Amino acid sequence: MELWIGLIIGLLVGAIAAALIMRSIMRPKVDAVVAATEAELAEKRLVAEREVETILRTSREEAQEIRNEAEKAIERRYQDLARAEERVDRRSANQDSQASKLELREQVLNKRQSKLDKRQNELADLETIHRQKLEEIAAMTTDEARAVLLEQVEREAQQDMARAMREIDNRAKETAEVQARRIIALAIQRLASDQVAEMVVSTVPLPSDEMKGRIIGRNGRNIRAFEQAAGVDIIVDDTPEAVTVSSFDPVRREVARRALAKLIVDGRIHPARIEKLISDANEEVQRDIKEAGEHAAYEANVHGLHPEILKTLGRLKYRTSYGQNQLNHAVEASHIAAMLAAELGANIETAKMGALLHDLGKAMDHDQEGTHAQIGADFAKRFKVPPVVVNAIAAHHHEVEQETIEAIIVEAADAISGARPGARRENLENYIKRVRTLEEIATSFPGVESAYALQAGREIRILVKPNQIDDLAAVRLSKEISKNIEDSMQYPGQIQVTVCLLYTSPSPRDGLLSRMPSSA
Repeated sequence: MELWIGLIIGLLVGAIAAALIMRSIMRPKVDAVVAATEAELAEKRLVAEREVETILRTSREEAQEIRNEAEKAIERRYQDLARAEERVDRRSANQDSQASKLELREQVLNKRQSKLDKRQNELADLETIHRQKLEEIAAMTTDEARAVLLEQVEREAQQDMARAMREIDNRAKETAEVQARRIIALAIQRLASDQVAEMVVSTVPLPSDEMKGRIIGRNGRNIRAFEQAAGVDIIVDDTPEAVTVSSFDPVRREVARRALAKLIVDGRIHPARIEKLISDANEEVQRDIKEAGEHAAYEANVHGLHPEILKTLGRLKYRTSYGQNQLNHAVEASHIAAMLAAELGANIETAKMGALLHDLGKAMDHDQEGTHAQIGADFAKRFKVPPVVVNAIAAHHHEVEQETIEAIIVEAADAISGARPGARRENLENYIKRVRTLEEIATSFPGVESAYALQAGREIRILVKPNQIDDLAAVRLSKEISKNIEDSMQYPGQIQVTVCLLYTSPSPRDGLLSRMPSSA
């Protein structure tokens, strides 16, 4: 143990002695490093002081420049404010001067207004005195005199109006009727179309009467299958070597006719074959419809129509109105409208397209609600037809207002095409109804004794009582009856309205009929 203690003490003494030796050796080096460091710090301090001094000097110079500029700006602002203040002072002085002038003017005007009010009161008093003197002289009140005067003026105005209407009517007839007849006659002469009446039945020829039994089939199965698939009636009667296809739908009738003709040629007649040939015939008819629409547009020289419109237009090939084929009618109306538009200086393309498509609604199915004009207009609008053409379609029966001259031309072309001799055939019932309606409209007016429809409803002759209707009143009556006919009836062409005075006792005026024709 003592050995370890002595060893430790010896090590401590050795370490202390070594440390003292190392300190004596390293002290000069440490002192040299410390001196070098202090010299370097002193040099950097000197440099930093010089840089700080430079920065401070530069900052003071910049601050002085900024101060100078600010002082100059403030000086300029003071000058601007001074000038603005001077302008405000001058304006205020001008306003004060104007206000003074306005006050003087207002005073003058107030004096004048006072004089005017006084003068007006004096005039009102004088007017009252004058009115009282007039009432005393005339022995009637102001209201009574006003009523008499108004009645007289109204009577004179009615007479002048009737006289002017008659003069205008005469001048119009001298010029407009001649011009209209010339234009219409020219259009009709330039377009001479054949009119063919269609029926509701089609006849299919047979090679022999033996084929009738094959068409009927065992227990009638073939004919029942055909009628069910085609939606038509097959009439097998005593007509030699022929059967009849009956249907009010022309498209179905044409499909059935073609299918039956193919069955007869093929000879294989049974329900499955019937359905196949009817399907094929339907496709053929649909192609024909499309081609018919395209051909009609080409013939009318109308381009740019949507394929759906062309297809619907082609369906008019199988539509008739009073026996007139509607596709031929549309093409004919298009030609007439083009010629009328050319004569009148209207847009020919719009007139042609409107006339070609005016009956488009008649090709629609019957389950669609609305008139054919409105249905056709809505259909055309759906496929981007120009609005002027849509209006011409919708307005050709006056169901909406005609917005352009082309719409009026379309209506005229439709009427001309439908009124051509032989173009249409009306049944007796419709004819009698129209004639009866004409007479009822005429006799519904006061002062009319009787009315007679003449020339197949193209003229209405009206006999009036002379003690109720004079010459001038007859003019007004003819106009009113014409307007009523225009508003309540549909008719092709013109209806002549003739008003005749009816005399029941001898008079120097006997034998003279006052004829007041007016075209409705």
